[in-house]
Amino acid sequence: MPKMTIDEIKASVAAEIDRRSDDLIDIAKHILANPEPGFREQKTSKYVGDQFEKLNIPFESSIGLTGLKGVLEGGSSGPTVGVFGELDSLIVLGHPHADPLTNAAHACGHHAQIGNMLAVAVGLQAPGVLENLSGRVALLAVPAEEYIEIEYRDDLRVEGKLEFLGGTPEFIKSGAMDDVDLAMMTHTENRDWTHDGTIGVGATNNGMVAKRIQFLGVASHAGGSPHLGTNALNAANIALMGIHAQRETFRDHDTIRVHPIITQGGIAVSSVPADVRMETFVRGRTIDAYTSAAKKVDRALRAGAMAVGGRVKITTVSGYAPIQQDPLLTSIYEMNATPLVGDGNVVQMGHRSGSTDMGDVSQIMPAIHPYAAAATGKAHGDDYVVEDYELAVTTAGKAMAHTIVDLLSENGSRANEVISRFIPPMTKSQYLAFMRSLQSEEEYGE
Repeated sequence: MPKMTIDEIKASVAAEIDRRSDDLIDIAKHILANPEPGFREQKTSKYVGDQFEKLNIPFESSIGLTGLKGVLEGGSSGPTVGVFGELDSLIVLGHPHADPLTNAAHACGHHAQIGNMLAVAVGLQAPGVLENLSGRVALLAVPAEEYIEIEYRDDLRVEGKLEFLGGTPEFIKSGAMDDVDLAMMTHTENRDWTHDGTIGVGATNNGMVAKRIQFLGVASHAGGSPHLGTNALNAANIALMGIHAQRETFRDHDTIRVHPIITQGGIAVSSVPADVRMETFVRGRTIDAYTSAAKKVDRALRAGAMAVGGRVKITTVSGYAPIQQDPLLTSIYEMNATPLVGDGNVVQMGHRSGSTDMGDVSQIMPAIHPYAAAATGKAHGDDYVVEDYELAVTTAGKAMAHTIVDLLSENGSRANEVISRFIPPMTKSQYLAFMRSLQSEEEYGE
């Protein structure tokens, strides 16, 4: 195969993605119609595996229970670029594409991520492309990015099936990313969040820890003998008020977010609630910010139990680290995205107070997490719907694939430059030690 110029390679990549555009969008829509929450994505995982097989891409499965990793080999050795797509859905009542039995729904656009990840694979398999690249591309279909159903996942941890409650930390722990040198993925969003740009880059995100909480009291007849009971629901309500009382101590710059829910408020209305369960995140811009806020939340939880004479069990599990987007990798991506969407349509985004597992990846390697403004509605809401599938799947795929071409052409010189300039906040072993240090179990009360 004759040597191709970078422009010729990119033209071949784009033409192949365009040729397969309908198929790629259909894949995303199939996943939309079959949503599954994290660590339950058996159908989605098998479906993505089927797509790898159709593309003759060798892959591993069952990573972090349901995750997959496919690999494309370049014509010569060099760095490995990881391209992520997320398998899981949320659970959102009333979403137009919700599963009628489980209420699972793709209200964050993960189905489009799988589509644009596979678009990268399709484009790079165009004739002559891989032969002209030095290195490899890892296609990482990760489970359980949406950090929900904490009790269910924590039970998997207790059973020894997981250590961490998110799919990407499980990928890192398992060694599935040991051979990956830099990483990227494209999320969907609406234009409000991308400051009216078609593609947003450079956003930062909060990190977080999660808590599984159980208030324990004493059951008794709620009408006839409440004085003989200990009301665990009252303990939970006092704890919630204690958390609210802390909010004025959270600094605006730290963007602390604490948003608990009660998942079990009692067993029967005629019985004093003796087993009340809650879940919450504690998020913040920096590790110091959210770990400090988490201590205040724990104080409020203990105070609720103490006030009614009950007990509280607090299980803290590590969540996600704040994201650090690599500036050089961002600039290479921006140069490739701009011709696809037009001058002025790739915009810098600011800080976002949600969290993402790409924050964990960015702690140990250069990473980017651009957003394609292809959706309408509120993220995680019942009106969040991807409308522009060409942007979400094919354009997003082209932007990442063209970036990979720049990175792995010319003996991978640009990728090696990105890697050499990157100063990792943590090594893999330091990251795992940090995540494990966040996990704790405490029981307090009478």
